[in-house]
Amino acid sequence: MTPLRQRMIEDMRVRNLSENTQQQYVRYVAKFAEHFGKSPDLLGPEDVRTYQVYLTEQRHASWGVLNVVVCALRFFYRATLGKEWAIEQIPCPRKEKRLPVVLSQDEVSCFLEHVSNLKHRAILMTAYAAGLRISEVVSLRVADIDSQRMMIRIEQGKGRKDRYVMLSPNLLELLRAYWKVVRPADWLFPGRYRGQHISRHRIEQVCQKVSAAAGLKKRVTVRALRHSFATHLLEAGANVRTIQILLGHRSLQTTARYTHVSRTTVCSTSSPLDLLPKTVEEIQKTKSAEPALF
Repeated sequence: MTPLRQRMIEDMRVRNLSENTQQQYVRYVAKFAEHFGKSPDLLGPEDVRTYQVYLTEQRHASWGVLNVVVCALRFFYRATLGKEWAIEQIPCPRKEKRLPVVLSQDEVSCFLEHVSNLKHRAILMTAYAAGLRISEVVSLRVADIDSQRMMIRIEQGKGRKDRYVMLSPNLLELLRAYWKVVRPADWLFPGRYRGQHISRHRIEQVCQKVSAAAGLKKRVTVRALRHSFATHLLEAGANVRTIQILLGHRSLQTTARYTHVSRTTVCSTSSPLDLLPKTVEEIQKTKSAEPALF
């Protein structure tokens, strides 16, 4: 490890950045340096701009990747090297406004029914039942399940924040059956190697495999299950503020986006097409039409 990389890691630890953030920042600064074949402390604003153009036009990088690259370079140049131009001359890409993928309750049931492995079923049911991020569900410990208070403790979630979420009675029943078989000691969902929890990559692989087996057209991920958790709560009448607390969102505006995909919001008003008067001829044509294709 170079002294420069070590210094950057120390700067991130001093600021209490999460392990995942540290790993991403180091990786993207290293890729930036590899692109030019130089140490990053020898590169400047014009090189950063050239790299951003490369990522956008040649690599077709997503907004998420571009955003992490900007955050990593800004931190490196401003915090580690003390360059004041790091904020002004490293522009942040405009965030895409996309609606989350939401599964219906039937689709969630179908997905979970096709999870044959008990451990994987417990993980994915926990993710949906509590609305957890993938990083949160894989790092749960046995002690985080509080069956007395019917709560799950989420320790140091996104933003280094602890929170509690509800513990579903149905989930508790499954977790007890899972514990009797696996007998986890520390991590609730241990990985292949001793002392480690199951990896995020492994769960992503399981989601892809199960989604294909279930024949679902939507791309099912742990994030999609989390989105579905929030939307289904909203449709059931839960308060947006309550959902914000359960999800661990910093801003209520972030949680409010689920109102855009909630059936109770979108379908609460009839389309003006349904308000048009139907003629007798149109009604007869409808009755004599062939069976619907969908």
